[in-house]
Amino acid sequence: MHAQAGRHGAYRLHTLSITLITWKKMNFFWKALAVAMIALMGTQAANAQFRFGIKAGLNLNKLHVNDWKNNFNQDNGCGFTGGVMTEFTVPLIGLCFDASLMYTHMSATTTFDNATGQDMGEASSKNFFNIPVNVKYRFGMVPVVKPFIFTGPDFAFKFGGENDVFKTKTFQCAWNIGLGFELFNHLQIAGSYGIGMNNVAKHFVSDDINLTSDFKIKNNYWTITAAYLF
Repeated sequence: MHAQAGRHGAYRLHTLSITLITWKKMNFFWKALAVAMIALMGTQAANAQFRFGIKAGLNLNKLHVNDWKNNFNQDNGCGFTGGVMTEFTVPLIGLCFDASLMYTHMSATTTFDNATGQDMGEASSKNFFNIPVNVKYRFGMVPVVKPFIFTGPDFAFKFGGENDVFKTKTFQCAWNIGLGFELFNHLQIAGSYGIGMNNVAKHFVSDDINLTSDFKIKNNYWTITAAYLF
């Protein structure tokens, strides 16, 4: 009985040592896996691009392709925009997010008939702080030239430029849809069309008659910009 108990005791010690060795191996495996995951996350973060730069361009009521000089006419409501931009690129899949803070000057001409049937025109210009936020997908087919498409909301806050005939709301919102291309990983040329989402008419007066309730006006416009990202 004593010898048999000794054999069982040795067997139990042997089993315990195997268990400890197996546990150490498993513990090493999980540590190695955790280190690999952290290294992978660090690599992905390093590949991600967070860039900033400057952006400027034009705002147009209509985009003339055949006769490009008409884009700069006052009747086309040609205005200008300029500011700063930032962009974050998700690694590997070409998905980007960008946001800008822009000063925008817009021009417009309001035409209406007065009580005598005479055609009257009222020119006005307005100043805004614009904050466009876009989701962008960039195609990396060619290293030098990378086309992209984008869409997103544009929040505008008016801070100047008004007249007594036609007054607009302080907050205006549009939805941008556009495309462009990037040159040499720095210069971005883009064009977009902004679709007005809210009624911007606040007060419209003709011959001392308030016609605001009869007017539903949305601000639709083209924007052509160039941005340089560092």
